[in-house]
Amino acid sequence: MKKLVFLFYMICCITISAQQDPQYTQYMYNQNVVNPAYVTNDLGVINFGAMHRRQWVSAVGSPKSYNFFAHAPLSNKIEVGISIVSDNIGSDVVKENNIYADFAYILKLADGHKLSLGLKAGFTNFNTDFTNFRFPDEDIITGVIPSDLAFVNQNTTLPNFGTGAFYFTDQYYVGVAIPNLLRSKHIEERNGINSLGGEEIHVFINGGYVFKLNSKLKLKPSFMMKAVKGSPIVLDSSVNVLFNDRFEGGLSYRLSDSFSAMFNVRAFDSLRIGYAFDFTTSNLSNFNSGTHEVMLLFDFDTLGLQKGYDKSPRFF
Repeated sequence: MKKLVFLFYMICCITISAQQDPQYTQYMYNQNVVNPAYVTNDLGVINFGAMHRRQWVSAVGSPKSYNFFAHAPLSNKIEVGISIVSDNIGSDVVKENNIYADFAYILKLADGHKLSLGLKAGFTNFNTDFTNFRFPDEDIITGVIPSDLAFVNQNTTLPNFGTGAFYFTDQYYVGVAIPNLLRSKHIEERNGINSLGGEEIHVFINGGYVFKLNSKLKLKPSFMMKAVKGSPIVLDSSVNVLFNDRFEGGLSYRLSDSFSAMFNVRAFDSLRIGYAFDFTTSNLSNFNSGTHEVMLLFDFDTLGLQKGYDKSPRFF
């Protein structure tokens, strides 16, 4: 059993090094964490949001991710925001905190179409603590721990910046973003040990559409694709149904990884609460009991100009 746990932990480490940026099942509701060009364009309204993702529950060293975001328009053409993302892997063995400020400039096109261009700038704090980390007595493959295998405790803060574009109308949107343009190393060569980690460039492409079936029902298909060097493309496809602009439920599929079910409700005019559950379909399903994700969205109307949460593009 100890060997199985060790093998699973190493698989997790390999996966995380290839896909460093987390991806969320309810990705349509925290887009500015990835794309600085995402805007609501609702003057006088500050949009707040928070999300917690507990991945691969019951697995040893399972990842946990928290994020907080806020953004608001300063004018019809300028919107600013902030996003904070915290990842914890292996019960505080590896921790990463990202704090970024966002800036978006909105271009008004013909027929109500809009194109937003965004910049993201901030820093990443990367912290490792292998003090209480223990390997099995012998290597699961060769029977011996490799002599060159080493882990170094560190606490490093590195700058980074990103960019994105967001094209939207009252019915649909398409976005593309690269949230981290700098490929900075977490551990340089030190005492004969080569670099063990670094930031890879991620490319995110997503889109969504709102079909108004009748006065009560709206159908909301969407997708999110992520590409990063050294890893297969990750593709999420989702279909949600919104009833009476208050209750929403749907299903999602992550290619070769998981099926998901999600539900959210507008508890008050300005507050929406959501939950998603992922069921793993890959071989990792033997080592975990699924993934839980909780979401909160709050719109603070500073001028009393808006009523309700449900406005495009806030459908997304």
